[in-house]
Amino acid sequence: MWRKLKTYTELIKFEHTLFSLPFAFVGGILAARGLPSFRECFFITLAVVGARSAAMALNRLADRDIDAKNPRTCNRALPQKRISVREVLIWITGSLGLVIFASWQLNPICLKLLPIAVLVIFFYSYTKRFTWCSHLFLGLSLGLAPVGSWIAIRGSFGLEPFLIGLGVVFWTAGFDIIYSTLDLEYDLQEGLYSIPARFGLERAFQLSLIMHMIALGLFSSLKFAAGLGKYYLVALWVVGILLLLENWMVSPKNLNRVNLAFFHINSMVSITILIFTLLELGL
Repeated sequence: MWRKLKTYTELIKFEHTLFSLPFAFVGGILAARGLPSFRECFFITLAVVGARSAAMALNRLADRDIDAKNPRTCNRALPQKRISVREVLIWITGSLGLVIFASWQLNPICLKLLPIAVLVIFFYSYTKRFTWCSHLFLGLSLGLAPVGSWIAIRGSFGLEPFLIGLGVVFWTAGFDIIYSTLDLEYDLQEGLYSIPARFGLERAFQLSLIMHMIALGLFSSLKFAAGLGKYYLVALWVVGILLLLENWMVSPKNLNRVNLAFFHINSMVSITILIFTLLELGL
């Protein structure tokens, strides 16, 4: 049982929930202008975990043949048949059920908008077959988290969730460009689309930095739109340093620290914004 559970957590990369879940809480804190209720936080967490689990499992399912031929990914659970297609489909169905249940427990508009969100997060899995903008579609999938949390509490749209959500889109696209450099040769060989495959390594790193600076600008604009103060300003400085560090750590001539930059730096970005937004409004 524990071996199978480990296989499932490996399948969905559960630890990568640290990218989207903190921003979901940020959206909730902004909407409530303080700490949301425990009930709201609980069901927001269930919705984010369920949506991400379903999306990641579908991504692994859709890419199983691609992953099997890629030296970097051939040891994943599906190519190695440590988990069956049927089991993954059951996992996706259960995860979607969790999202539906959580949305039902939150604001009624969440359930009405859910099909749009599901379409976006599922559509991403197929984008690298036909567009190098796939990085932005991944960003859009994660950017829905703070917007959804805001709607769950307010029951309406607003400028603040739009800014933080769009910031997440460009932040995610920036680090996904860096991560996709590991598959450059394979993408070119198989005719898959990515910014490194389309524009080359040097231009890809330049575009990654540009997208991260756009993200920082959007996060900064949130300070004024939401009337945030000195704590959030500290977060902006820390995030700016982290993003510059991420882009400094890797280069076309040195891809050895891509995984370090991808996971550790980016999880610190989302957690930093959450902590200082919490200090600003929650406490």
